[in-house]
Amino acid sequence: MENKFENIPKELFEFAQLDEVLHDKKMETKARGFFADALLRFKKNRSSVVAAWIIGFLILFAIISPITSPYTIKDKDVIYQNYPPYIEGMAEKGSSIFNGGKVLASQNEQSLDKWHAIGKETGMDPVIGIRGTEEVESKHRGQTRITKYYKLELNQYYAVGIRTQTFSYEEFADIQRFQNETGIQVIYPWVEAKDIAGIDNDPSIWYQVSDAKGTPVKDENGNWIPAYSSNSAIEGAPYNSQRIEGDPGTWIYSVRKSGAVSARFCYYNYYIYKNGHVPRYLFGTNVMGQDLFMAIGVGARFSLLFALVVSTINLFIGAIYGAVQGYYGGKIDMIMDRVADVLSGLPFIVCVTLFQKHLANQVGAVGSFLFAFVLTGWIGMSALVRKQFYRFKGQEYVLAARTLGASDKRLMFKHIFPNSLGTIITSCALVIPSVINSETNMTYLGIVNLSEFAGTTIGTLMSQGQSVATTSPHAMVFPAIFISLLLISFNLFGNGLRDAFNPSTRGMED
Repeated sequence: MENKFENIPKELFEFAQLDEVLHDKKMETKARGFFADALLRFKKNRSSVVAAWIIGFLILFAIISPITSPYTIKDKDVIYQNYPPYIEGMAEKGSSIFNGGKVLASQNEQSLDKWHAIGKETGMDPVIGIRGTEEVESKHRGQTRITKYYKLELNQYYAVGIRTQTFSYEEFADIQRFQNETGIQVIYPWVEAKDIAGIDNDPSIWYQVSDAKGTPVKDENGNWIPAYSSNSAIEGAPYNSQRIEGDPGTWIYSVRKSGAVSARFCYYNYYIYKNGHVPRYLFGTNVMGQDLFMAIGVGARFSLLFALVVSTINLFIGAIYGAVQGYYGGKIDMIMDRVADVLSGLPFIVCVTLFQKHLANQVGAVGSFLFAFVLTGWIGMSALVRKQFYRFKGQEYVLAARTLGASDKRLMFKHIFPNSLGTIITSCALVIPSVINSETNMTYLGIVNLSEFAGTTIGTLMSQGQSVATTSPHAMVFPAIFISLLLISFNLFGNGLRDAFNPSTRGMED
């Protein structure tokens, strides 16, 4: 049988390093720590990275929106309540998002005339566009009538039109000064009810009408005929300001009433006089007449800060409680575990309700709410820390430290606890959305009212928006979108941290 190794050269069997002195070579790759490795693995989880960016954006929104908004949480407009998003000039640019528009159906000819008449008088036509028409046949005394109805999109801020209000003499004079300085017409000529067929409940009717329905009387050119009063018998306050176009100098601008003066005024321009700027509501307004853009930021600030405080307190209590349980074990663990079991059986919603009823008077609504979270919130953290201590307390490095004389306190918090930090951080990241969700639910249901302390909350805004969800959906949609993005992003972020800090995947490459 042929030997296949007999033709191998002899020099191949000589020692390659026979006379050399060998040394350990320096590692060419850089050492990677636990947290650096976790960060590297976290970056590979795209959904968690996107969630982290979204969380950052929402936190930035909560910080910036109350600062950039021209309003504060105390600014409440009694007229512009539940009004849609509005930025001046968007209606003229054809935008349908921030034009303050709302679609109204079944508007007859008289209504269409009235909306256009507001624009004629104030220079701000509320009719953005006609979205549809419908002709309805009806019979009256044997004759067939065809009534035309319109589906109109109206700028709600312009549609307020003219209103009637009683002013003090000082404010009436101050408005006149404002008109002279800015050229913005706030006060409009007075109209007597007898001159508009007795229609005294609609200050926007400034033109002659033929009936109580508001059918306008027009001249041969199709123009409205003004019904402004020139009755010299009417006693009004002195008016030394600009007059509207076409005023012959005899139209009356106010009527004295019991030490004050009543006048017709354009609310949009009056708003500019009172606030120093035009209405600017990026997200619209809520039922309180507050800027929703600012209110969401204020509510989000409170939710985030409250969740961080609750998570920090629960981490502190749970870490100490769980560390003692896991380190000593035995009877101590059993007794402490039974205490935790008793507290965990308390229904959270019952605790919140009772504390709000009996404890809020002493420590305030926020204090009692915080106590309800802390009463049982640390139990999950303590169970997690306890599990980690049972896992690590028998490791060789702990036994070596004990042999060298390390105290129990040093073993617990210098050797065991740091090795559990990754899991604990992950748990804290998942506790934050849980607290925010619970806080939102409690304020949404009205069990807890934090508006006096926080100004408002996301849950309160959603509760207010629910009552007008069909007519003003923005009041419900914007807070709901914010809280949904926040909770989903925090959960994805927490899941990414959990996978990144999982020791079983350390060093693994995709």
